[in-house]
Amino acid sequence: MLKINTGNLEQALFKFADKVVIDAKANLKAKDKVASGKLLNSVKVGKIKVSRRSIELNIDFEKYGAFIDKGVSGVKKKYNTPYSYTNKMPPPSALDGWIVRKGIAPRNDKGQFQSRKSVQFAIARSIFNNGIKPTHFLSDAVKKNIKTIPSQFQEALALDVKSTVDFLIKSNFKNK
Repeated sequence: MLKINTGNLEQALFKFADKVVIDAKANLKAKDKVASGKLLNSVKVGKIKVSRRSIELNIDFEKYGAFIDKGVSGVKKKYNTPYSYTNKMPPPSALDGWIVRKGIAPRNDKGQFQSRKSVQFAIARSIFNNGIKPTHFLSDAVKKNIKTIPSQFQEALALDVKSTVDFLIKSNFKNK
């Protein structure tokens, strides 16, 4: 069985992934979806897995990034997304840090923070009803850069095939 060198193809895939990551991060910033920076900082090129019939590339990010990208339908407002709230709203306590970072935490006359439980509940209820609007921060980055794949990969694959053929020719001469 002939095994083709895939080094150039993998390198082209990494270049593509780097561009996607840069654009995805820019999209998050442009759409004002950076609160703590946790999602933004988590968007990275993952591993490349080469098998007999495919090459797989992963772009890693925080688990909740999929909900930010594709959105989540609420019980009242629907989006074109595979995710939806049905009978359980997001935990209000999960919104605490976000409320503080966005500057909407209630304060008393002395400027001290007060209990945020009612604000947490109100926002969680709103998310449950209205969902999370899709940002397509990653989807748009992939769509933008996917157009460059055919020419980049064609050149890379040609280089890989050429290096494999060159290796076979040299090996064949050595064996004679």
